[in-house]
Amino acid sequence: MLKTYKTILLLAYPLFLGQLGNIAVGFADNIMVGHYSTAALASASFVNNVYNVANLACLGFTLGLTPLVGAFFARKDADAIGRNVRLALRINTLFSFAVIAVMTAFYFNLHRLGQPAELLPLIRPYYLTALAGLLPISIFNLFAQWSYGINRTGLPTWILLACNALNVIGNYFLIYGSWGAPELGLLGAGISTLLSRIVGTIVIVAYFFRSKVGAEFLPGFRHSAPLAGEGRIIFTTGFPVAMQMAFETGSFSGSAIFAGWLGTVPLAAFQIVVISGMLGFCVYYSIGAALAIPLSQAMGRNDMSAVRRTAWGGYHIMLVTMITASCLFIFAGKYIMGLFTTDAAVLSLATSLIFPMVLYQFGDATQVTFANALRGTARSMPMLYIAFVSYIIVGLPASYICGFTLGGRLYGIVMSFSICLMLAAILYFRYFLRATRKKVS
Repeated sequence: MLKTYKTILLLAYPLFLGQLGNIAVGFADNIMVGHYSTAALASASFVNNVYNVANLACLGFTLGLTPLVGAFFARKDADAIGRNVRLALRINTLFSFAVIAVMTAFYFNLHRLGQPAELLPLIRPYYLTALAGLLPISIFNLFAQWSYGINRTGLPTWILLACNALNVIGNYFLIYGSWGAPELGLLGAGISTLLSRIVGTIVIVAYFFRSKVGAEFLPGFRHSAPLAGEGRIIFTTGFPVAMQMAFETGSFSGSAIFAGWLGTVPLAAFQIVVISGMLGFCVYYSIGAALAIPLSQAMGRNDMSAVRRTAWGGYHIMLVTMITASCLFIFAGKYIMGLFTTDAAVLSLATSLIFPMVLYQFGDATQVTFANALRGTARSMPMLYIAFVSYIIVGLPASYICGFTLGGRLYGIVMSFSICLMLAAILYFRYFLRATRKKVS
């Protein structure tokens, strides 16, 4: 088991650095926007939570490529990797355009969602800049999954860190109008993020086509004819993960809409809680994504003992991480939240939500572990049904009931997260055990 821990941690380390960079940028974005105005912070909360449904759906679709690349890499089949990257690029681009179409239709109905009327002039342009970055980030994520699948987890990480630094610099210039740049407020943050995503995509695509590492896979990418059913496998592997992430994020986004019904201050406080909670989730995601890599390679070797050992090893690491994150929130949560705003009403409401935020960490860490374990086996279809039941059928009604029917308001909304996350965790865990036992027999 010690070897398993070491393998996962070595793979997770660069992923963690990348997620740490994302956390830093998320903090920087929200600190800069929050200190610009409470209205800007509340508007960012609404747009980011809605946009994340589309963003994570597209990310989830690319995650289906990782177990396929990992399995081919274990068999040393470079042509198959290149061929599947080309197929995945086509399929993911079409999927991204479909998501963009849905999000465009959503844009024309923003005024129907009951958000504070004074926020709509800020929400609309920021929404469009976020939407413009969806295709570039989807392409970046696709090539990142190729890199992860061949055990080069550091490449996307360093690109992300550089682009995150570029984003922070752009924020400084465009939000506040520093050094002669136009003062664009929240829109400036959106433009800066868009530019950094475009740059990151250009860099990782150029690496695939121009580096010595990518050269091994170019013959398969350019010339290898797809085998019968390969496109279907890519779609059926990626689509359930996309929907799982969309349903999960959709539940949180629905809660953001509910928070907006309570007013500008609760919506701003909700954003502070969400971005603070990302400290835990981003680390959980790093470990989950890392354990999926050796697990997929074990599947390629048909070594089911290693599959289960990797999943349990990842979960042990995840539990230690979850306890650490929870302690951080308990003892330093109010100081972390104080970074985002000087508005006393927003800060007081946000800090009152530390307990329910800590409460949902166990469910979050567990569901990330076994969702990624299932993804690593390429048996991802059950993820769709589990996520739909947990987050849409149970999660959204629970959020409304806890927030409004039971009178819990924002506290009740955040408290409800524990219900859907724990239900998903139990179902992912049970299916992983059943699926691996079936494979053994």
